[in-house]
Order: sequence, then structure tokens, then C-alpha cells
Amino acid sequence: MSTRLVVIGGDAAGGSAASQAKKRRPDLDVVLFERGRATSYSACGIPYWIAGTVQREEQLVARTPEQHRAAGLDVRMRTEVVGIDTREGVVHWRDLETGAEGTEPYDDLVYATGSVPMRPPVEGIDAPGVYGVQVLDDGVALRAELDSGDVRRVVVVGGGYIGLEIAEACRIRGLDVTVVDLSPQPVGTFDPDVGAFIADAVRGQGIELVLSDGVAAIDVGPEGRACAVVTRSGRELPADLVVLGLGVRPNVRLAQEAGIPLGTSGGVAVDQRMRTQVPGVWSAGDCVESVHRLSRQRVVVALGTHANKQGRVAGINIGGGYATFPGVIGTAITKICSTEAARTGLSEAEAERAGYSYVTAAVDSTTKAGYFPGASPIRVKMIAERRSGRLLGAQVVGRQGAAKRIDALAIAIWNEMTVDEVLSLDLSYAPPFAPVWDPVLIAARKAFEAVEADTRG
Repeated sequence: MSTRLVVIGGDAAGGSAASQAKKRRPDLDVVLFERGRATSYSACGIPYWIAGTVQREEQLVARTPEQHRAAGLDVRMRTEVVGIDTREGVVHWRDLETGAEGTEPYDDLVYATGSVPMRPPVEGIDAPGVYGVQVLDDGVALRAELDSGDVRRVVVVGGGYIGLEIAEACRIRGLDVTVVDLSPQPVGTFDPDVGAFIADAVRGQGIELVLSDGVAAIDVGPEGRACAVVTRSGRELPADLVVLGLGVRPNVRLAQEAGIPLGTSGGVAVDQRMRTQVPGVWSAGDCVESVHRLSRQRVVVALGTHANKQGRVAGINIGGGYATFPGVIGTAITKICSTEAARTGLSEAEAERAGYSYVTAAVDSTTKAGYFPGASPIRVKMIAERRSGRLLGAQVVGRQGAAKRIDALAIAIWNEMTVDEVLSLDLSYAPPFAPVWDPVLIAARKAFEAVEADTRG
């Protein structure tokens, strides 16, 4: 069995893998390399810290380097792995503070390098004043810029989850904010009829949306700093600061250089136990691909939930146990201004690409009994397979208390339930929490009726 484990990356996946392996094998030497200044932190919490909802940076850190060391891990902070030699079983590292370099041998290696922000190949994209927000150090740099008092206008390029969350954070700070996106609606993983609700919520907070118009260039001022975003239509949007919210891609450069195979999605190819195709090399987190349980396609899903689970699976197996990661179904949730939005399974476009024939149903209801104080609108949409009635996807949008209903639907999809079975679920009821017919049940009833009508037709 392995006597020495080297982990590249100290956040969710790497930290979980290292901790699990050491817990199961106390005699195992574990060396964890992290190029940043923090370990095991919540990247998803960065926008809320920037907004001031979370008061202190350290609140985002689940486990510090000192806590990892107390558990027996040899943590090397601000140390970047610059090369992997799988034949010799060593990694090459560089200390980013001192410039010192060296090698570290391993019996097992966990590749948990995460992801990097997407940067389109446009002029000015690398200029000062252009920020990606992926790791905590990115958030620290962005917040310092915003705290300087020199920023009044912010342009966010990309209207996905992180883009809109950063836009909201900047708006809360009293800044003028514009979001530019090539898609006709923000958060393109939602269907257009649900995305329209999200767009209205964003505009309702005073954030300008420039849709169906991507970025063509970033203008740079006399001092070499970004000063405006130019769209493909030729519109010029002045900016004191530009934030990239175009999503992320797997950080696989080291893996490619080392000959660790990638999958069709561009992430590191792994099996259900998180093993790569190179003996002794494991991988987990945002840099790997997963199997979508509905489409059966290989996908990269950059979420802390999956990263923690995958790291845990890798650590258990390295420590002598047995565990598998069974795949993903695309569940995601966000709060955009005062509106909550969530999805699971397949959207209409994704179901079409996966080859399903389907029917849809959408209902408008309230989060509580209609007569109860604080009841607010909620829309639930379901996508069901024709004939069989199997639930393929669901989307929820509404105010407080709306979006977490997606979890019940995620469980239904995970267990391959039909909309008729969802309709029969014994969901909780009390006026402060739901109408007597919960919106989930109303949507399931309407989806069941659509399936029946389609079958008769």
C-alpha cells in the first residue's frame, strides 16, 4: 500500500482527499501543496463577502493550514507544483515567496488543481483592472480594489451564476453595474421562460443588462488600465473595473504535460473511484469530468458539493477503503438579488440534445398559503419524458422560500421517479410553509396531465 501521498491543491477536493486518506491510514505521509494563501475555503461565498453580507474573510475558511497540520498533514502554502513526472513518481515544486525549488516523491498522487476563469481571446483582456473571481486570492484582490474608493462603474462580462452574484455585490456597494452577455438571457442553463424572471429581477435592482451582445474588446486608458468594454455591436461601456463572469474551465495544464489523459469534456478522465488512467494518480474536483446520470454524457461541473464528495471518495480509496462517485444530475441553486432560482436534471435544450422526447408543464403558485403573511410568487417548471412520464428536469424561481424545493425534485430525478409518483409524495404542509397543494405537487399534477394527453394523442 501507499506510504506517501502528495496532493496538488488544498481546497475542497484536495483537502478532503488528504484528510480522508490520513484518517484511514494514520501512518501515511501526506504532503499537500497549495499555491494560494488559504486552504479549504468557500469560493461560493466570495461574492457575499465582497457585498458585506459575510463580514470577515476568515469566515469563508472551513479549515486553516494550521488545522490541517494539527491533523498530521504536511501543508506547503504558497508553493506551486510546476511539473509531474509519473514515470519517476515525483512532483517538481516552486516556493512562490522565496523562489526555492525542489522535488517531492510520491506513491500516490491526487491531482486537485480546480479550475481557472474563462478569458476570451480579445484585446485588453489581461490589462490591469480586469478581474476573474475563482479562488479566494482573486476575491481578496477584487475587494481591495473596490475598497479603494476609486471605483464607480463596474462592467461584468458574463451573466452566469458568478457574474450575477458579483454584479449584485457591486450594486449593494452602491456602484453602477452593467452585465454583458452573448446569450439572450442571463444564466443560460435555465429555459427562456424561467430566465425571463431572472432578468426582470436583475433589472429590478438597477443593474443594466446588455444581452445578445458579447465582448469584442476591452479598451485600455493612457495609464494601461482597463477603462471600457466594447461589445460586438460596437457599444462602448465605460468601466473603472471589469469582472469576468464567463464561467470556468478545468485547470488541466499540468495533467496534459504529464501525459495524464483527459476526457471528451476537457476534464481529467477518471473512473468511479476517482482513478485516472495513470497508475497511482487520482483526480477530483473542478478539474475532472463526471458522468451525467440522465444524458450519460461526460461533463465538467464546477461545484464545491461535487468537489468535496469526489475528494472524499479518492481519500477513502487511497486509505484502503472502497467508495465510488455515482455521477451528477446538474442540480444548482442561486440567489440573484431578491430572487431565488434553482434547477436540476435537464433543461429543454439539454433534453433535446440527449435525444429525449418530452413534455413540459409550468405552474405559478405561492411559497406559503395565499392568505398567510409573506406569501410570494413561485414558478415551478417540470420536464417529463413522453409516454413514460419519467421526470427529466425541473426549474424553480421565486422569492424567499422558493428555491430549496428543488431538492425534493433532485431526489425524484436521482431515483428515476415519474411525475405521477412525484404527485403522490407525502410532502409537508402548514400555512407558513406551503399551500395545501405544494407548488411541486401542482407542477407534477400538470406534468402528469400533459403526459396523459400526449399518450392519448
